[in-house]
Amino acid sequence: MGAAIQFFRGVDEPVVPDIRMTRSRDGRTGQAMFVFEEPQALAPETMGDITGMFMVDEEGELVTREVKARFVNGKASALEATFTWKSSSDFERFMRFAQRYADANDLGFSQKGDQSDDGDTDSNAD
Repeated sequence: MGAAIQFFRGVDEPVVPDIRMTRSRDGRTGQAMFVFEEPQALAPETMGDITGMFMVDEEGELVTREVKARFVNGKASALEATFTWKSSSDFERFMRFAQRYADANDLGFSQKGDQSDDGDTDSNAD
């Protein structure tokens, strides 16, 4: 099993998000912000409410309930989700998921100092 992101349990979201990470100076706490432009979860034929974002891999799942829709001209155009960790072990678990997700979706991965202008860790499919 690879890694997938779901907004509805059992339904993988095919749109790959832009992911930006921030960490505290001591590295114990931080956040990963996900932006999905025009995700399938917002398609008109999708039924049901989005109650969270589920990051699923062979170790289990990570869950965040912090999911917001972005609207343009009254129409939902993007989903923004934030996953927060509060310990080094939570961060390490998230990074294992992120590596599996990157591998499953042929994504590049750059860290601070790796030719990144903003200093954040980025992952996107350019």
